[in-house]
Amino acid sequence: MAKQTVAEQFVDILVRAGVQRLYGVVGDSLNPVVDAIRRNSAIDWIQVRHEEVAAFAAGAEAQLTGSLAACAGSCGPGNLHLINGLYDAHRSMAPVLALASHIPSSEIGTTYFQETHPDRLFAECSHYSELISSTRQMPRVLQTAIQHAIGRSGVAVVSLPGDIAAEQAPERTIEHALVTARPSVRPGDAETDKLARMINEAGKVTLFCGSGTAGAHAEVMEFAERVKAPVGHALRGKEWIQYDNPFDVGMSGLLGYGAAYEATHECDLLILLGTDFPYEAFLPDDVTIVQVDVRPEHLGRRSPLDLAVWGDVRETLRGVMPKVQPKTDRRFLDRMLKKHAEALEGVVKAYTRKVEKHLPIHPEYVASVLDEEAADDAVFTVDTGMCNVWAARYLTPNGRRRVIGSFSHGSMANALPQAIGAQFLDRGRQVVSMSGDGGFSMLMGDFLTLVQYDLPVKVVLFNNSALGMVELEMLVSGLPSYGTGYRNPDFAAIARAAGAHGIRVEKPKHLRSALREAFKHKGPALVDIVTDPNALSIPPKISAEMVSGFALSAGKMVLDGGVGRMLQMARSNLRNIPRI
Repeated sequence: MAKQTVAEQFVDILVRAGVQRLYGVVGDSLNPVVDAIRRNSAIDWIQVRHEEVAAFAAGAEAQLTGSLAACAGSCGPGNLHLINGLYDAHRSMAPVLALASHIPSSEIGTTYFQETHPDRLFAECSHYSELISSTRQMPRVLQTAIQHAIGRSGVAVVSLPGDIAAEQAPERTIEHALVTARPSVRPGDAETDKLARMINEAGKVTLFCGSGTAGAHAEVMEFAERVKAPVGHALRGKEWIQYDNPFDVGMSGLLGYGAAYEATHECDLLILLGTDFPYEAFLPDDVTIVQVDVRPEHLGRRSPLDLAVWGDVRETLRGVMPKVQPKTDRRFLDRMLKKHAEALEGVVKAYTRKVEKHLPIHPEYVASVLDEEAADDAVFTVDTGMCNVWAARYLTPNGRRRVIGSFSHGSMANALPQAIGAQFLDRGRQVVSMSGDGGFSMLMGDFLTLVQYDLPVKVVLFNNSALGMVELEMLVSGLPSYGTGYRNPDFAAIARAAGAHGIRVEKPKHLRSALREAFKHKGPALVDIVTDPNALSIPPKISAEMVSGFALSAGKMVLDGGVGRMLQMARSNLRNIPRI
């Protein structure tokens, strides 16, 4: 067997772990690794314009597949740029391996040019962050990092000095079998017995679901039917639980709508399924609460629990259902379904009244038309800010669509980078970046990455010339908006100058045809839509304690939003209520 360098060995192990791409920006300390990739046909180097984009792209790929993805940055400032995207991946529980290449090993600790200490810097946004200081540490350190990333669903970082990467690997190294998938976690019989007793004793049960219900849609629906429970969800649970759901009562939280808030507060027993919902002000404090989660550190950190169950949602429900007595009383469920439909009927007019003549264009109208025109299996990446509101209220899940955003970390500028990772994963699948003008312009340089690789990402740009969510925050605090306005260019013209397809939309009547034109185009496209900066949104329930850290408005200028096709779903669910 031919001798390998440490860099070649590093790349080979990534390939064994299923990594197909390494996103990053080249640099001197990274050169041995990049050259090893050049000579390895099983993995590609994806050259982005900013390392933050590399981390976001890898995180999106990992979220979509559940498998390991990877990114890299050169020494010092290069790998430091990874940190925001790695924070997002870590908080999204995406298995990502980050290579932080390092200055020459003999210079560490001397304040050398570009010196940082990446093994320390990334400790807070990773499960594992270690420095390889000797060739003899390979491959054990890398294998350990991979198993941390996959086994604990998060980020692992390996810091590798460029000089060590270029050295020959030891002839005798131990490479053990890699873990590339996580096991299911089933709670013990004592926990499921107690949970069953609590369910059987409760008159009114509500389920509130998060992203941990992925893969458990059938079990949640069967369980909800068994106990006649309304089913609400958090934002990250929407794509997994709202579709084909006759028990749907909407979403709670700062972007919420419908009757989810009432359902969680008026029940006897609230069961939190796979959610680390962070806004405790929206959770009740006077009902019995059970939480089921595969991550034990999530249990009880948002609200006091009467029972904590450590386990996968699917396995837990499978274990508890045979022990639960079917309920026959639907009165609570039907009352919540009616409240939900009434709540949606009350707000839907906000975006349907003369929208085809309203100038500037209602962003709600844009989101509604986008939902209708996008493919049934589209991947939407969503910028933080008002785009989160429009995605939460207008994108209709169906079990095939995916919605990715910085929903836990809350970073600006995430949508375009995440769209890059999603599109590399499958060039034949429609990927739509729902971008705000603030987020898009922050990392706009990587629009050139779409052109360079001819990635057919469609950027739908909500251009209101303002940081809308920040204006809301100021409004809540009684402050005049300041420093939130932008003097924007014609983004469509910039797209065309870059070699992509660009369309600018200023009138509602041109919107649908512009989206169809963009979706039909085979390469990258940007639709620059001039939207109303005064179109804002509030949740269905507001109190002073809910305001902190997010945007709410009690101003009369605020529209409390529409809900797109969700009203049709609610009406359909009402029609399905049994007539006694």
